[in-house]
Amino acid sequence: MNLDPVDLRILRHLEQNAKITNQELAEAVNLSASACFRRVKLMEDAGVIAGYRCVISSKEVGLEFEALVNVSMRHDVERWHENFVSSLSRWPEVVEARIVTGTTNYVLTVRVRNLDHYSDFVQHKLHKTPGVMSTDSSIVLATLKKDGSVLDLIKPFS
Repeated sequence: MNLDPVDLRILRHLEQNAKITNQELAEAVNLSASACFRRVKLMEDAGVIAGYRCVISSKEVGLEFEALVNVSMRHDVERWHENFVSSLSRWPEVVEARIVTGTTNYVLTVRVRNLDHYSDFVQHKLHKTPGVMSTDSSIVLATLKKDGSVLDLIKPFS
């Protein structure tokens, strides 16, 4: 979908406040309410807007410990990838999982209450998964940037 400058302004506003009313959004981008609604609906239907969500503060709900975990797998274990992916669905501690290139197979973002909780996760879940060969953890001390916008990478069509 080709996005024009008005679409990008709509997306920027929705990204900053998904609870904005259509009327408020229309006023912010200088459109009629019906034209604004139509544009938002088109972007939803095209998959440009993938959804709306509530962002929960991990710290405020008692999950203060975060780690990035590189996981290397033994490729001689049958169905190692499928088994690992299946295990991910049973681990609420893993809030994000990616397949990556390089010396490891996966990078996990793990959120837990504290170091004891993390240790329990690694020892009793992660390391007991068939095919896991090794892990390398980096404890997050501070997050310097989060929730950057893909809109900053898009050049609007004139």
